[in-house]
Amino acid sequence: MKPNLGFYVQKINTLVQDTEKIGETLHPRYEEIRQAIDAQQVNELSAETLNETITIFTEGTAKYQAMLEQIKKLRPPAQVLGIHKKLEHSYTNYVAGCEEMIASLADETVDVEAFNAAEEKQDKATDGISFSIQRMTNTLLKR
Repeated sequence: MKPNLGFYVQKINTLVQDTEKIGETLHPRYEEIRQAIDAQQVNELSAETLNETITIFTEGTAKYQAMLEQIKKLRPPAQVLGIHKKLEHSYTNYVAGCEEMIASLADETVDVEAFNAAEEKQDKATDGISFSIQRMTNTLLKR
């Protein structure tokens, strides 16, 4: 059975939009931690703030994980199969970076080194996701 190009493109578009929406809801909490790290005021973050952040990040990461499962189940058109695999790999790394960021907030403190490493992993994964989407779009629009 041949993959449905319209369905595939629509599904990828929806996944990208949903990922952005979730990121927008998580960003204020991320910024709060990032600013505390940059100002060397991590100790001023309350246990309550960290626990709420862990809860919010965990909920968002669960949504990302569900979207990753959708990406894995999609049947891409042949001309973007390799790009789809890169997208899947990058999204997997993104979810892993999210999980690592959550772990960096455990024990009612911030493991700054682990937080920074998780952030870097997410940034690299985001670049891979963006590259994949851009390449996919260019390839499919040339048809």
